Amino acid sequence: MLSAAEITRLHDHFVILWHVDCAVPADVEGAPFLASVARQHRANFELWHIEDEARRPGARDAELADVKRRIDVTNQRRNDAVEELDRALLDDLAPRGLPNPEAELHSETPGLMIDRLSILALKIYHTHEEACRENAPQGHGERNCARLAILEEQRADLARCLDALWSRILTGTRRFKLYRQLKMYNDPSLNPAIYGKDGA
Repeated sequence: MLSAAEITRLHDHFVILWHVDCAVPADVEGAPFLASVARQHRANFELWHIEDEARRPGARDAELADVKRRIDVTNQRRNDAVEELDRALLDDLAPRGLPNPEAELHSETPGLMIDRLSILALKIYHTHEEACRENAPQGHGERNCARLAILEEQRADLARCLDALWSRILTGTRRFKLYRQLKMYNDPSLNPAIYGKDGA
């Protein structure tokens, strides 16, 4: 069910596609888990570009406030999608009696590792853009080529770690749990900035 090579190919495919046409839906026909990966990746894609809006010189306060709210909503969607990935994997494993409850616990879930791979795909895409930028100052391309090599190595390492973890989960020597993010900032009953100091 889980293949790091498939996931990184999907990440790269959609990053390129969405930069050409951001209206393309995050969907994968006939592959529910990969469709969930695409939806999680879409949240990271949107988050990346919304955050860029906040960094734009000359952005007005009202625009920054709107951006902050959009970041919160999109980040919540991103975290919910990570949980969805882990839940889908656990549902797939359960009929086989996995993960083995006696196995050593892995602190990072596959969903969180997939989230990190998604962010690396975005970094790689944008760093490649900078490495090839024609109007860049002298040395810019070379610096970004060096950064790109580091990012590619980091992604390859993480992909191998994800495959290794999944293999160990399947053999019953490692386990993971569904870790709820339990974000408070979007919940009007938990965030005093929303419900007010009097708690009403």
